[in-house]
Amino acid sequence: MRLTIIGGGGFRVPLVYRALLTVSPEESPDRAMGRCAEVTLFDPDPGRARVIASVLAAQAAGVPDAPAVRIAADLDDALRGADFVFCAMRVGGTAGRVRDERVPLAAGVLGQETVGAGGILYGLRTIPVALEIADRMRAVAPDAWLINFTNPAGMVTEAMSRRLGHRVIGICDSPVGLVRRAARAAGADPAAVGYGYVGLNHLGWLQSLTLRGRDLLPGLLADDAALASFEEGRLFGAEWLRALGSLPNEYLHYYYAARETLAAARAATETRGEYLERQQGAFFTDAARMPERALEVWERARLEREETYGAEARAASGGGERDSCDLEGGTREWAAPVLRHAARRVVQEALTNAVKHAPGSAISVRVAH
Repeated sequence: MRLTIIGGGGFRVPLVYRALLTVSPEESPDRAMGRCAEVTLFDPDPGRARVIASVLAAQAAGVPDAPAVRIAADLDDALRGADFVFCAMRVGGTAGRVRDERVPLAAGVLGQETVGAGGILYGLRTIPVALEIADRMRAVAPDAWLINFTNPAGMVTEAMSRRLGHRVIGICDSPVGLVRRAARAAGADPAAVGYGYVGLNHLGWLQSLTLRGRDLLPGLLADDAALASFEEGRLFGAEWLRALGSLPNEYLHYYYAARETLAAARAATETRGEYLERQQGAFFTDAARMPERALEVWERARLEREETYGAEARAASGGGERDSCDLEGGTREWAAPVLRHAARRVVQEALTNAVKHAPGSAISVRVAH
């Protein structure tokens, strides 16, 4: 399987690659079906792509059958021959994000990456580029599937599906992060629980958390100490969560506590985008200067980035610092299993269509990687 990453110079790309390096036999009984043989990076900034490629090379050191990594010369080169295209781009870079935050704040409303006025501005800038990519996919990679992880995820996925139809899959790591944190707080193995999540991506509520037929959520909501042990419990508070009877996604704090989060954002010395522009700029400068230490520099910057995630909402709620378990949320490591399951889904769909439309005919399946 050949995977292309649009936004291949993005800071979190190594999370996807690290997950590809750790395919377990349980996750992929048919190793050929789930194995990614090549990862192609495409980014409008070749310097960033080279830095990320050096991080991936360090991650792959000593790993048997690690996916080969190459940097594409242009978009068509990146798309041609791809089985899956993972779209995780930031149109306008972090400078664009800063504008999305500062313009609304100056008008007295919240500027945030995916919700409210900031999210609308981001979507308006991103969708035209996403449609151009969809058009090039139709032209040079018509059989490829697109996995969209570009925010605002719902808007971008819907727009691209109008060009690519059912070959677009939108994903978000935020809901699964909430499920994992809630399961741990309830004393359960996150891999063993079932759950009911109502909503889409960032805007949703966890309404059930089941283990062997028993719903753990009522007990969790009744336990002040357990609620105080994870991000959403501290962010919303026990009283509010019990009134809701569910666990909201952390992004809903921007709606439930709009005045408080707006006040915290306006009082902050810098926006999240300004912080990332400064922090990531330092990372890319340092890693380009010391490519042999790129992975070490990236790991240090990643931890700092994750520890400061959601600082405005925590400041508004008095939630304090992030706990270590809060850093084990969704992240893009969740995306690699999605890609593997999508590959199986493609084969299953092909076989189903063959049986439906050509019953009794001989069918052969070839998996190339």
